Amino acid sequence: MANEPMLAQAGHDSRGVEAERRDLDGARDWMATICGPHWLRVHSPQQLQFHHSGTVLRAMSTTLGYVEYGTDVTVSVSPDTPLNCYSVSLPLIGEQELDAHGQRWHSDRDHGLIVSPHDAQDLAITGNCRKIIVAIPRPALRQVLEGLLQRPLDAPLTFQSGMDAASGDQATWWRMVRFMLAEMEGSGPLVNHLQMAGDLEQALLKGLLLSQPHNYSAALVDALSPSCPHYLLRAKQFIQTNACENLTLEDIERAAGVSRYKLFDGFKLHVGQAPMAYLKKYRLEAVRRDILADRAERNISSIAMGWGLTHLGRFSSDYRKLFGETPSETLRRVVRR
Repeated sequence: MANEPMLAQAGHDSRGVEAERRDLDGARDWMATICGPHWLRVHSPQQLQFHHSGTVLRAMSTTLGYVEYGTDVTVSVSPDTPLNCYSVSLPLIGEQELDAHGQRWHSDRDHGLIVSPHDAQDLAITGNCRKIIVAIPRPALRQVLEGLLQRPLDAPLTFQSGMDAASGDQATWWRMVRFMLAEMEGSGPLVNHLQMAGDLEQALLKGLLLSQPHNYSAALVDALSPSCPHYLLRAKQFIQTNACENLTLEDIERAAGVSRYKLFDGFKLHVGQAPMAYLKKYRLEAVRRDILADRAERNISSIAMGWGLTHLGRFSSDYRKLFGETPSETLRRVVRR
């Protein structure tokens, strides 16, 4: 039997939302209030157990939460009736698959998806899928992007559909989402306070625009980034080419051809971290890629040592801090999948 949606105050500047549905129309209509008009096809209607819970941030009406259907479903979007928002999702369990722009994008715990509002798309979701969903209204993202570009948009914003949730800046964005969800579910009012929630929402939207490729990415880089000096490009290329070797800070200095002070200053301005921290992160991301690709063909220790991470205890700790799970947990999950 369908339950009525529950709305609850969650601090000064957010609103809790929750709904359970056992009927197709009820599930579709509820998600239409979150994301906009769409078609919903259910393979086994009698097995439908829809549940959505989340928080609506009042500043720009971004919704963060979780959704599951309990049975295989397909969500279809038509350009004739576009969505009201950009729907960004990442399975915690289960899988989904998006057909968009003539391509098919697979999504699991390591791969998120973005459904942009304007194109014909079909999103197939497995019955056991429980996923994080972030619904960002079109006007909100447009406003933030125009602010960054300092000019109006001349075409709709369209993201690349597939999103890496395992490494790089996109994985950093997903960790930000998880942090916000965890804090908003707690009893503390700080992140829901009027003076905090708006800034956090702005950071979330800017982070998505800066980390995920879209049709304004090149223009955004030109608008925001001072040109990267040649010595820094040399240093980064040297690190990436020789990351498997026993590199020292002196090696990177020589490759860059500048003083240590200038090297640190350039990395801080253009990369946001010190040279050796950049090297460590690059190595950790390379290890994760190898674990995901090899699927246990090599043991974790040999992969880590092959990338110059010889202190295995420190490697495991640094890996967990960066990715939110130990290397062995990554491997077990990939083998099971």
